[in-house]
Amino acid sequence: MINNLNTSEKAIILHTNYIGDLGYLNHNELSIAPITYFFNEDENNITCHLSNMHKIKALRENNNVSLCVSAINSINDWQSVLVHGTFKEHTGSGAKSILHNMYLGVQKLMRNKNESQLDFINQFSNKVNDNDIPIIFTIEIDAITGTRN
Repeated sequence: MINNLNTSEKAIILHTNYIGDLGYLNHNELSIAPITYFFNEDENNITCHLSNMHKIKALRENNNVSLCVSAINSINDWQSVLVHGTFKEHTGSGAKSILHNMYLGVQKLMRNKNESQLDFINQFSNKVNDNDIPIIFTIEIDAITGTRN
């Protein structure tokens, strides 16, 4: 039976994962893309990083976004959270600080899950093409919905 998640259950799903699906409009077409994220409950936002300028351009043109995060054990045992919010781009030293906090948070999650440690700063650098400038942004949260089966 499908039920709604309560506030703390939604927060747990967001806090214990770091990969979700970013939903956005691109030329009036819905698009989704997997993305690494970090949930900052104190700031009521989600931190993300992108270097694909086509996606960044789409986010700048329409700043309404969503992030879907799911924890799936089986077809009858899953939880899914959908964050509704607004894209906010960050630059300069503020962006570096936000990226550093994301890096530390994701590293901690990976340690807790006994997953291999990744050097996200180097991975971010390696993903950047000559024409792509890495962008740090947050999803300023308007609402969070969640369900489970």
